Amino acid sequence: MQTEYIKLDPEHMDKAALKKGALLLRQGEVVAFPTETVYGLGANALDPAGVDKIFLAKGRPGDNPLIVHVAHPDQLKPLVTEISSGAYALMERFWPGPLTLIFPKSTLVPSNVTGGLNTVALRMPGHPVALALLQEAGVPVAAPSANLSGKPSPTVGEHVWTDLMGKIPLILDGGETQYGVESTVLDLTTTPPMILRPGGVTLEEIQEVIGEVRQDPALKANQPPRSPGMKYTHYAPEAEVLIMEGSEQEITSLIVNHYQRLVKTGQKIALLVSEETARELEHQLVPDYLEILGPRKNLSLVAHRLFSALRHADFHGVDLILIEAFSDQGLGAAVMNRMRKAAGNKVLKS
Repeated sequence: MQTEYIKLDPEHMDKAALKKGALLLRQGEVVAFPTETVYGLGANALDPAGVDKIFLAKGRPGDNPLIVHVAHPDQLKPLVTEISSGAYALMERFWPGPLTLIFPKSTLVPSNVTGGLNTVALRMPGHPVALALLQEAGVPVAAPSANLSGKPSPTVGEHVWTDLMGKIPLILDGGETQYGVESTVLDLTTTPPMILRPGGVTLEEIQEVIGEVRQDPALKANQPPRSPGMKYTHYAPEAEVLIMEGSEQEITSLIVNHYQRLVKTGQKIALLVSEETARELEHQLVPDYLEILGPRKNLSLVAHRLFSALRHADFHGVDLILIEAFSDQGLGAAVMNRMRKAAGNKVLKS
């Protein structure tokens, strides 16, 4: 299959490109497009044959649910059987934006969208290209991240091209994504509501709107999560990933000591660390690849850079990635969740 690659300026969008993408979606094809979180690979959510093409292109297991994207909250009504007052309050506060809400599904939603579950995950993305494409298509669009299954999620169009060239008909490149990690997934079918996947909207922000919210115990207990996009191994580069966890005072020594042991084995090693740790390491070692994720307290920047940094390390052909752990508070919950998934929960503590 030939893949067409079109760059779009979000402020002055090419209407012909949007019409082309929308037509492909209505015809049962898949299209990659930017959201404010990561790039998505979309198909008409009401077309089971089109949805099957998402799983085929990504190599994604068919029992792994998808998130349905809408252009307006009113599009929810035919897709769900119940919308609570809390759901309306959350949509009012966070949509468009990086919050996915889980509802009881209607019979209109195909079972391959929901992985056979009786619930459906929905969100309204905040990226202007995504919204314009959804509005032009006029259909709800099921879309996981636009990468090969298990690989780091794409935050620029080139990542999608690397993974899916020749597998899909169209990539719409709207530039670098804002958040760099996927949306928060909140299950509204439980009491109290439960976060199944941390993301761009924090636990604390949600609690400000609806009160008590729990987190899925599987997020910290190394059990299979129930969220779309979290059931299987995810976010993993080709290189092995090891998380380096310690206090601010201990982390540099931990990295130096472990690095010095590993380098003797002949492995090529990458370091993905905070700005502060990079300064302390400057005169102590020279890794095969170094990327600074950002200051320890700027977790939005760390989240923004994480997936790209994992891909960059692979590009440099390293065997092992040593990555510094960050605070798991606020947006750090999403950062550390993705980091643990990429590392297969392999952590070295001081």
